[in-house]
Amino acid sequence: MTLIDFHILGHSDNSAAMHYACRLTEKAWRAGHQVYLHCEDVDATEALDAMLWQYRDESFIPHSRHPADNNPVLVGCGEHAGEHCDVIVNLAKEVPVFFSRFKRLAEIVTQQNDSLSASRERYSFYKNRGYPLKTHTIKG
Repeated sequence: MTLIDFHILGHSDNSAAMHYACRLTEKAWRAGHQVYLHCEDVDATEALDAMLWQYRDESFIPHSRHPADNNPVLVGCGEHAGEHCDVIVNLAKEVPVFFSRFKRLAEIVTQQNDSLSASRERYSFYKNRGYPLKTHTIKG
């Protein structure tokens, strides 16, 4: 069963969510995990792809937007997560339809009203289906 963690950020902007997703992805990748970053749409996918290249000067996270490239980190939207099934980081408002094939799911939540509202709905969705849930309040 997928383990689900809600990471509740103290910020209200999307760039903070993307930066945190990069940090979380780097940590998971360095621990040997494959990561799929699930975005809301193509624009968000492109923005996160660009941020992964430059979010820290001293780090590099091998990633791609194309499943065929076979990188340990994949960035995308929609219903195509390639062969990844280890960790999914959700930056979209909806529950990813394929989340249950992953071992872990990280939900990133900002302080924007629409983000908070959507995250409550996702939390209820997972809880009503018996998934183990944890919440982490991220300061700073």
